[in-house]
Amino acid sequence: MTAEFRDPIIRTAPLPRDCNNNGDIFGGWVLSQMDIAGGVIAARRAKGRVVTVAVEAMTFHQPIKTGDVVSIYGDIIKIGRTSMHIKLTTIVARKLDPAEIKVTEGTYIFVAIDEEGNPREVPTE
Repeated sequence: MTAEFRDPIIRTAPLPRDCNNNGDIFGGWVLSQMDIAGGVIAARRAKGRVVTVAVEAMTFHQPIKTGDVVSIYGDIIKIGRTSMHIKLTTIVARKLDPAEIKVTEGTYIFVAIDEEGNPREVPTE
């Protein structure tokens, strides 16, 4: 792991069924893994339920391949009254190469919600 990153929120490996016709992993698979990771960070900070309301500034730098070890890192970059902006970065290590490659990054926006699904304030820490 590079010094730039801490422990990943998620570490996983895509399966052959996650590939498109070119042999690369579907972009939607990556987006969903990032959404899960961002939801973990947001829920911890909100101390409860959150929902994804937007994805912005998504960049795909390189493809992910079957056999890659995928690690997703995240940081809260902005907290509003009910919302949080989470910057997520996806790093892979290729099957036989320990070097880490940044493949995807983007900002996900989550809103804290109550039990009825209504927005609620993000608690101060």
